[in-house]
Amino acid sequence: MARHAHKMLLPLVLPLFLAACSTNPVTGDRQMTALMPPEQEAAIGAQQHPAMLKEFGGRYENVNLQAYVDRLGQQLAAKTEIPGTRYTFTVLDSPIVNAFALPGGYVYVSRGLMALANSEAELAGVVGHEIGHVTARHAADRYGRGVLAQGGAVLAGILLGQGAGQLAQQGAQAALASFSRGQELQADNLGIRYMTAAGYDPREMAGFLASMGRHAQLEALLAGQPGKADQFSYLQTHPPTGDRAERAAAAASMTPGAPYLIRQDEYMQAINGMIYGDSPDHGFVRGRVFAHTGLGIRFEVPDGFRLLNSNEAVLGLGPSGSQIVFSDAQAQGAFSAADYIGNVWAKGTALADLRSLSIDGIPAATAVTRLAGPQGPVHARLVAIAGNAGRYYRFLLTAPLEQAGRLDAVFLSSTQQGFRRLTAAERAGLKPYRIKVVQVKPGQTVSDFVAAFPLKDYAEERFRVLNNIPPGTEPRPGIWVKTIIEG
Repeated sequence: MARHAHKMLLPLVLPLFLAACSTNPVTGDRQMTALMPPEQEAAIGAQQHPAMLKEFGGRYENVNLQAYVDRLGQQLAAKTEIPGTRYTFTVLDSPIVNAFALPGGYVYVSRGLMALANSEAELAGVVGHEIGHVTARHAADRYGRGVLAQGGAVLAGILLGQGAGQLAQQGAQAALASFSRGQELQADNLGIRYMTAAGYDPREMAGFLASMGRHAQLEALLAGQPGKADQFSYLQTHPPTGDRAERAAAAASMTPGAPYLIRQDEYMQAINGMIYGDSPDHGFVRGRVFAHTGLGIRFEVPDGFRLLNSNEAVLGLGPSGSQIVFSDAQAQGAFSAADYIGNVWAKGTALADLRSLSIDGIPAATAVTRLAGPQGPVHARLVAIAGNAGRYYRFLLTAPLEQAGRLDAVFLSSTQQGFRRLTAAERAGLKPYRIKVVQVKPGQTVSDFVAAFPLKDYAEERFRVLNNIPPGTEPRPGIWVKTIIEG
């Protein structure tokens, strides 16, 4: 019966497939882009642009740096096969190494990525890669495949039964999940094409991809997960960074020699003074302390925890897989901290030890429960503290059951003693880290720069990754390097 249904399904799906296909003049590929014409791509990009800004830290408010990236991007866009396309280039106020493109020519690079780059040519490779996703219409192709898969799912559900329909639907979701390995490599090749046409040295793209690989290794090390670098790469799964670097280097070597531009000096001056790490709008991580001048609060996590900051929450990674998550949320009508925990935050959860507290003179409450973790049940401690404008600050500790007693006591004590309002002097004294570009003098070594580095954990590794200085080597006199200062 299923065999006959397959025969019925094919003539129904095939016309949908043929109607969706078109030939991309940039790549020559047959793509499923007819279901999303260029005008729809532009509308989608314009609609999603504000949401992307909100999700990824907002626009970095530096007029000169924004103009610098826009000039570079427009220069590269003019070298594409469709130079009339309108592009919008934005620097995001995010320390995460990230770059991406939306349909319709919206291209984003984070200041975290710009901090990692060491020349204008390296940045040109990244921006060219993202432009390549636009000109190759990868988003439209991905959408078309998703619609086709969904259409196939509906037909399969009718003809083959619900189980087959669900399987096809999973294929639809996978098609929309991310760019494929082939699309990423195609964007690499297009990026090399555009940067070369604009006069930039294509070998710099390979160098930056290698830097990203070393940065991912450092992030894994800082997170206490050495050997899991792919989880910390901004192009996580399509394909591994080392593979892409080798392919980019091979493609660049095939380009005829020319007096290519690198423009390291110009790039270093453009990023001089740029914020590095956390933005004041998102609070500061200083060792085991998190402080937020806007909220006017600070707290400290116990020994053995490392803090990671994001737009939505602060994450503390601790021993044995334990975690602390700090966030804030609306009270939603709760009349007390205990009421908030029991009837809003953990509503419907079996709680124990629900009791009121006073932390730094502020009404608070705490409770414990058990949650389902990836390896089984985990202990969870909840703490809610009354915040500003009808909101509650929330701490959640999760820990393996065998570690619960010790970690729970330490966490609760550190929260009660370490959470407090900032003083006026503390607010005034909190300054972001910034990049300061200096020229290497004869005789200066990595150790000389590391000695003044404000980030003390893995300071040498940080400095080397930031400046693409391989282990066991020293910076050449006369080159520009990036240091970090507070202020």
